[in-house]
Amino acid sequence: MSLSTTSGFRLLPGRLSREQQQALLDEVLAKTKDAPFVHQTTPGGKPMSVAMTSFGDLGWTSDAKGYRYEPAHPATGRAWPAMPAILIELWAELADPEVPPDACLINFYNADAKMGLHQDKDEADLRFPVLSVSLGDTALFRLGGPRRGDPTASMKLTSGDVCLLAGASRMFHHGVDRILPGSSQLIPGGGRINLTLRRAAPSS
Repeated sequence: MSLSTTSGFRLLPGRLSREQQQALLDEVLAKTKDAPFVHQTTPGGKPMSVAMTSFGDLGWTSDAKGYRYEPAHPATGRAWPAMPAILIELWAELADPEVPPDACLINFYNADAKMGLHQDKDEADLRFPVLSVSLGDTALFRLGGPRRGDPTASMKLTSGDVCLLAGASRMFHHGVDRILPGSSQLIPGGGRINLTLRRAAPSS
C-alpha cells in the first residue's frame, strides 16, 4: 500500500526533541498520579491489553455500556487533568488553530500490548483530525483505509514522532501490531506512551 499525499495522513519523524520528550513524559507521569492508567473492557467484557487514561475536558471510556467520552475518570470519579501546553500548541500548529482539542487519550503499551485495527469514530464531529504523539519504545503501526478489508501499510513510530490523521485518512483503520521492547530508554522500566488529541464534543 502506498499512501497518497492527498489522503491527509502526515508523519513527522522526530518532531519532538529529546528535551521536549522528557519534559512531556515528566508532566504525563505527574498528572497520571491523579488519573491512573486502567485496563478498560470492551462492551463484550474483554479486557484491553493497553492501559488507558485521559487529559482534558473529556476522556474516552469503554465498558458494558459501550464506547463514549466521559468528563470523569472511571475509577476515581474525578475530572481529568488538564492537557500539557505543548500538546495544545502542537494541535494549533498541525491540526486546527481555532478550535482547541477537548480530549487527549493516553495509551500505555507494555511489551505484550497491542491495538487491533479500528476507526476513531466516537467523536461528535469527524471533520476534526486526530493528532498522535509517541513517547518511549518504537511501535509497529499499521494503517489501512476506510474499509476494514483495505490494504494496509506498516511503519515504525519512534519516540518523538508525531502523526496526523486528517482529511480522508481521518477514517482510516489503524492499529499497533506490537512494540519493540528496549528500543528507547525514555520511559523508566520501558514501554510506550501514545497521546492522541481529538475534538470529542460538538463545536459551536
